Amino acid sequence: MAIKGRNKIIIGNWKMCRSADRLAELNAIGAAAQEYAVETVICPPFPLIPMVRLLDRQRLEIGAQDCHHLVEGAHTGSVSPAMLRELGASHVILGHSERRACGETDALVCAKAAAAVRAGLIAIVCVGETADERAAGVTASVIADQVERSVPASARPDELLIAYEPLWAIGSGATPTAAEIADIHSEIRAALRGPLGSRHAATTRIIYGGSVTGANADWLLATPDVDGMLVGSASLTAAAFVPIIAAAGRFAASLEMNGQRAA
Repeated sequence: MAIKGRNKIIIGNWKMCRSADRLAELNAIGAAAQEYAVETVICPPFPLIPMVRLLDRQRLEIGAQDCHHLVEGAHTGSVSPAMLRELGASHVILGHSERRACGETDALVCAKAAAAVRAGLIAIVCVGETADERAAGVTASVIADQVERSVPASARPDELLIAYEPLWAIGSGATPTAAEIADIHSEIRAALRGPLGSRHAATTRIIYGGSVTGANADWLLATPDVDGMLVGSASLTAAAFVPIIAAAGRFAASLEMNGQRAA
């Protein structure tokens, strides 16, 4: 269910929190994505990708949570972008804070993103600041550096998503203010001009992640330059995830009612 332009996208990152016997809730999640006409991506652990595809290949898109930067080779425990594509994945999360905490550098994230794009996947490149960096007032420079070093040059807007996820907000229940998020997303868009050029930077979608819930989804989606959300724990159940999808659907409907469309 590919939607062009900067329409809202909702991505669920299941991390290592799902087992095969709990996939039944996909039916309700897929039904909500269809009902509200919202581009929705589920990113399960590697072994569950074929099962998710089998259970819902029409209403949901499927993403992975990481990939290797090479096509093949002696890399025990790694999965290449081409393998993910063969399994039916269309997206892949790269540079997530939990991966960066394991030692991933901007250069490695960039190499993975470039490999994902070559394989026909949409790269979801994550950036974000720590609590200490926020306290020091260097958020803008930290994120600009991450964007410029992690995004492969010449990637097209339909091959790339940028996810801003402040590390201090993930799983904490805290979120930046709407003004802070708008400012940072604007800074990210400006930083994208380096690797992508002005035209592509203007149309690349930038999404927010960090303690997203049904309770804050409406104001997050209404924040300028927020083109969707990367959702963690709230994506694990239909009860928590469907209200976020519904919020994206309401936002799109309100634009249509007012004779507007996504930027």
